Amino acid sequence: MFTVALSPGLGLTREADFDALFRAHERAVLRTAYRVLGNWADAEDVAQEAFVRLHRQARHLEGPAVAAWLYRVTVNLCLDRVRSPWRPAELVETPSGEPGAEAESIRLDQQRRLMGALGKLAPRERAAIVLREIEGLTTAEVAAALGSSESTVRSQISKAMDKLAAILKGRV
Repeated sequence: MFTVALSPGLGLTREADFDALFRAHERAVLRTAYRVLGNWADAEDVAQEAFVRLHRQARHLEGPAVAAWLYRVTVNLCLDRVRSPWRPAELVETPSGEPGAEAESIRLDQQRRLMGALGKLAPRERAAIVLREIEGLTTAEVAAALGSSESTVRSQISKAMDKLAAILKGRV
């Protein structure tokens, strides 16, 4: 996984509070970043930066605002990374489960196809799909994370789902 290196004196007064926030959101942030960016190296960098920013701002956030803020920062960092001209080489995920070889092969092929299809979407559409359909956030939460209205998010998701279906059926 990755670690968050923090400078003393930043953010929270109690490291235990930050540790609890980190543990509660670590996997979701990393999954979201990976699904938006399509590679683990960038996803880990984005997740680390998101948690550094959370550490600095956590004393100003509370309750559900933490998750919404963290998703918004993560998505914005992903969008910044997508717009960046520098792109690292793709790192292949090594499976760690123990399903049968055939089931694992099928799952990996489906995951590869989905990640390839997601990569063909516009970055904001990709972010909306990842947050709503894969991470399971509500439309309101996605809107807050993307800084958009709920109707804009619904429209982005609808268009993106149509594009994904066409891509996966081989029409694009």
